[in-house]
Amino acid sequence: MYRYDHYDQAIVDDRVKQFRDQTHRYLAGTLSEDEYRPLRLQNGLYIQRYAPMLRIAIPYGLLSSRQLRALSDIAAKYDRGYGHISTRQNLQLNWPKLEDVPEILAELAKVEMHAIQTSGNCIRNVTSDQFAGVSPDELTDPRPWCEILRQWSTFHPEFAYLPRKFKIAVNAADTDRAATRVHDIGLDVLKDGDGNIGFRVIVGGGLGRTPIVGVVIKDFLPWQHLITYLECILRVYNLHGRRDNKYKARIKILVKALGIEEFRRQVENEWAYVKDGAATLTEAEVERIQQHFTDPAWKQLDDLSLEALAVEKNDKAFTRWLERNVHGHKKPGYAAVTLSLKDPKTAPGDITSAQMNFVADLADKYSFGELRTSHEQNIILADVEKSRLHELWLEARAHSLASPTVGLLQDIICCPGGDFCSLANAKSIPIATAIQERFDDLDYLHDIGELDLNISGCMNACGHHHVGNIGILGVDKNGAEWYQVSIGGRQGYNAHLGDVIGPSFAAAEIPDVISTLIETYIDNRESEDERFVDTVHRLGIGPFKERVYANKNAGKERAVANG
Repeated sequence: MYRYDHYDQAIVDDRVKQFRDQTHRYLAGTLSEDEYRPLRLQNGLYIQRYAPMLRIAIPYGLLSSRQLRALSDIAAKYDRGYGHISTRQNLQLNWPKLEDVPEILAELAKVEMHAIQTSGNCIRNVTSDQFAGVSPDELTDPRPWCEILRQWSTFHPEFAYLPRKFKIAVNAADTDRAATRVHDIGLDVLKDGDGNIGFRVIVGGGLGRTPIVGVVIKDFLPWQHLITYLECILRVYNLHGRRDNKYKARIKILVKALGIEEFRRQVENEWAYVKDGAATLTEAEVERIQQHFTDPAWKQLDDLSLEALAVEKNDKAFTRWLERNVHGHKKPGYAAVTLSLKDPKTAPGDITSAQMNFVADLADKYSFGELRTSHEQNIILADVEKSRLHELWLEARAHSLASPTVGLLQDIICCPGGDFCSLANAKSIPIATAIQERFDDLDYLHDIGELDLNISGCMNACGHHHVGNIGILGVDKNGAEWYQVSIGGRQGYNAHLGDVIGPSFAAAEIPDVISTLIETYIDNRESEDERFVDTVHRLGIGPFKERVYANKNAGKERAVANG
């Protein structure tokens, strides 16, 4: 993984000193709220509903065990003993004291971490595939390209005050696990007919108030021009992006307003001036970064069939875990493992300080001291010997990290919602909990099959509800919390936005609504192999909508009849 050089460390240390002084002046009353706000946002600090929230950067989701132990210590010392993995692969602290934040940043700097550009109108944390570097279906490791983008974008003076926040995702696999189509810029790593690396560039995607699936602006961009071309996209956006209305300020609005052909023309015109300029990447620079992402000391192992391992252990619970939480690996004898943060007793994506320390121990013991966070809000150990999977499962299960539900209905993506966020219209976590409690039968979950359920507490869509097979959005209805339900969304290369099925529901109705949607799917699927989202796309939302509201109205009639 990437390690700081002396320039990185000096930059981060200087930022800590600056922010300590700025915070002291703010607390002393010599720096106004208006003056302090952009400064704290540049350091990942929000003021939420009940307390500050600090968003800590985890570039492309990669952590060392040492860094995770530091996060554990910080959460225990300065927060309430837990953190929250976000859909941008970062970690959020929900209860730090304002006066402690400079000390937290100083602790982070000691382990090559920071909170820079995790908020504000700048280029945010670059995200990628949680299985990068080990997946058998990837063309090449995307992490060096993510690191190049991170170094280019950090403190870039031209892009420090964009019209709005800006998000980039990079994917290099046959399956898009980075949701590239719903980012401001999405990059697919490709090879041309001669075997040269390049990128398909997608622009103008995003969720939030106006969800849009991005469009291709460049079919094949040679790797040498990655920085120069992206700079030109950002320059056109910086020049024309709306600054008078934050709801219309994202690049997706500009691309839609201009049309992709006109937007491409302006980018190409800008690019003509800088295409072969100083920012052109060289082989030496790319190789310098790639040296940080060499393969670990994998053993030469005979491959082991997971089916044979399941038969050997003869344990149904272990077999289910193998099926859902264990993933392919390009090296024979190894597997990647998802440690689930979706235990029904806690909020999706939350991890306690004790669990952080335990996962760090697991990473040291089973996975060369490295781990990853995913935008599905789980943790991955990428390099586990298959012969040790049962041993790992026993340990993870003892610490509530082995729910065999990855990709199933209980693997809910969920933002913090109204329990924490000042922007939220409604709570998200209680809805997730109620659904998990309703669907607690593992046999039934496996019968339902793959299903993404995403929950957002407001239109900012931090829970990615638009691309959930089932999406739930919290809305304000005359001061009360209600929930809008959509179906048919999906991420990936064929990303699709879900369709709202109709009027919103009260919180207490949501578990029944989800049950009805699932029952409708099971009654109408062509086979057990047809996924929920595929059934929705085949039938349309009509049968689902009709049955949900028929059941809702029948319930009202029964309530009236019962007095």
